[in-house]
Amino acid sequence: MKSRRLGNSGLKVSEIGLGCNNFGWFIDEAQTGAVIDAAIDAGITLFDTADIYGKAESETLMGKLLGARRHDIVLATKFGSSAWPEWYKRGGSRRWIMQAVEDSLRRLRTDYIDLYQMHKPDPDTPIEETLRALDDLVTQGKVRYIGNSNFSGWQIADADWTAAGKARFVSAQNLYSLLERGSEREVLPACERFGLGFLPFFPLASGLLTGKYKRGQPLPEGARLSTNATPMAAKTLIDANYDKVEALSAWVEARGHTLLELAFAWLLAKPVVSSVIAGATKPEQVRANAAAVEWRLTPEEYAEVSRLVG
Repeated sequence: MKSRRLGNSGLKVSEIGLGCNNFGWFIDEAQTGAVIDAAIDAGITLFDTADIYGKAESETLMGKLLGARRHDIVLATKFGSSAWPEWYKRGGSRRWIMQAVEDSLRRLRTDYIDLYQMHKPDPDTPIEETLRALDDLVTQGKVRYIGNSNFSGWQIADADWTAAGKARFVSAQNLYSLLERGSEREVLPACERFGLGFLPFFPLASGLLTGKYKRGQPLPEGARLSTNATPMAAKTLIDANYDKVEALSAWVEARGHTLLELAFAWLLAKPVVSSVIAGATKPEQVRANAAAVEWRLTPEEYAEVSRLVG
C-alpha cells in the first residue's frame, strides 16, 4: 500500500483509509476485529472514526481491539456533530471540545489523537473559539493535527486565515465520488490553495459503484442502500446514476478492470487527495479496496471517465 502526505502536515497516510462508521452499529465486536485485522494486514494505516459512530461504540471497540497496534496507525476521529435528540447540544465550543476530546481519548484507550476533525461547521460558535481550543489541545500533546469535515470552500479559507499563528486545519473530509462531484466547485480548490489534504468519504456511493446494484433487479440483501430506507437511498438509486454506472461498467470491462478499481483510481488521480476513506463490514471488502489502488489512470483515461459522468 502506497502512502501520501496529509496536506502540509507531518503525517503520511495510506492511499486507502478505513472508514469505521460501521463498527458497533452495523457489525459487532467479532466482525469489527476481523475488519481491523484485515486492514492492518493490507497495509492500511489511516483509521477514521467519530464520537457519534455507533453512538460512541465505534471508538470503544477500536480502543479495545487495537491494543498496541494503535501506535502503528494514524488514528483519526471527529467531534462536534449531534445525531440523537437524547444527546445534549454539541458543536465547536471550547466547553464541548474539551469534554469531547477527553471522552474520545478514554474510549480509544490512547493519550493522543493523530487527527482530530471537526465533524461539521457550527454556526453558533465563532471559528476563533474553536481554533483556539484546538490549538490548546495540540500544544498539550493530546492532538497532533486538526482537520475539518463537511466545510464549504469559503469556510476552509476563513478558518485558515483565522488560524494565523495557531494550529491550522491540515485536512478536509467531504462527500466525493464519480457520482457526487460537488466538492470540485469550491472545496478542492480551497484545499489546493491552503495546503489541506482532501479525504473523500463515500467513494463508492454507498455501494452503487461496486456494481452490485442493477437497474430493475432486486436490491442485494443486507446491503446499505437495501436496508437503509433514508433519503440517501432515494437520492442514489435513480435512473441518472444507473445510466452513469452502466456506461462506466462498459468502459472498465473493455480495459480488463472493475468498477471498484475505477472508483478509487479516479479519485487518487488528483494529487490533492491524500487518502480515500472507504468503509467495510467484511474482511474481503477491505482486501478488495486495498488491491484496487494498483491501477493508475493516465491523464487521457481520467479525462475520458470524467466526460462519461458529466
